[in-house]
Amino acid sequence: MAAPSDPNLPPSDPAALFAGQTDAELLYLARHAAEYPPTVGPAAVRELQRRGLVPDLAAPLPPQLPAAEPAANSGGLTGTLRGIFGFRPGYRATPTLLWLNLVAYVLLGLAGTNLWQPASADLIRWGSNFSPLTLPGQPWRLLTSTFLHGGFAHLLFNLTTLVFLGLLTERITGSGRLLGVYLVSGVAASLASLWWHTAGVNSVGASGAIFGLYGLLLATLVRRPAVLSRSQRYTVLLFVFYFMVSSLAGGLQAHATDNAAHVGGLLTGAALGAVLPARPGSGVGPK
Repeated sequence: MAAPSDPNLPPSDPAALFAGQTDAELLYLARHAAEYPPTVGPAAVRELQRRGLVPDLAAPLPPQLPAAEPAANSGGLTGTLRGIFGFRPGYRATPTLLWLNLVAYVLLGLAGTNLWQPASADLIRWGSNFSPLTLPGQPWRLLTSTFLHGGFAHLLFNLTTLVFLGLLTERITGSGRLLGVYLVSGVAASLASLWWHTAGVNSVGASGAIFGLYGLLLATLVRRPAVLSRSQRYTVLLFVFYFMVSSLAGGLQAHATDNAAHVGGLLTGAALGAVLPARPGSGVGPK
């Protein structure tokens, strides 16, 4: 919304000027008071109070409005990282998973592993999904392999996708459900990889679990489309299908990409999203 231009001019009748503004324009002026002369913000707030849109508090409201200025200063790289890796209500599972993947990667490096291109023997030692060892007696590899990565680029791509999906999905499904679906989908993806690669496989990566979140988000939108507006649904579906199809297409071209794990995780996440009972209060869209 463009800000009204006339508040910067010295009007002969300020009360009449603000009385002629729409509610949206007054709210804009009140929220961006620091960008205008000192009298604009208080006058806009008084008019909003007169219309009953803002409570008439005993303490004056205008001095609180410049608090929006530090919010701008909290941006930048530090603010972005805090928003991605920090914990807050409705966003706890995603940063937990991000930290677990990062910690596993750092531990590999501290153990002397080449982080740019880890050797297969090092990954096996740390818990990759290795056919000769996983199902015969070390099934924990089905899960630990989802927190290991075959290099920095592999880690960065998966974590970027996880942030995208986590920000979209966790506020809709809840932290506990997202975490549970992620872990179950990761195990299912590892099993699908073992089943498909009959000649043997040594796989690592979070992508199978992440595809489970794709499935969870799609199933949730099918079951409860009201959690997002129509335009939001179209935007989300466009991005989801783009990333999902791009990953699968890349897997067909790169033999090192495990599409069996991707499909296994996707189907598991979609199935869980379809059968799990609706979260209490989930009929209301996110605010």
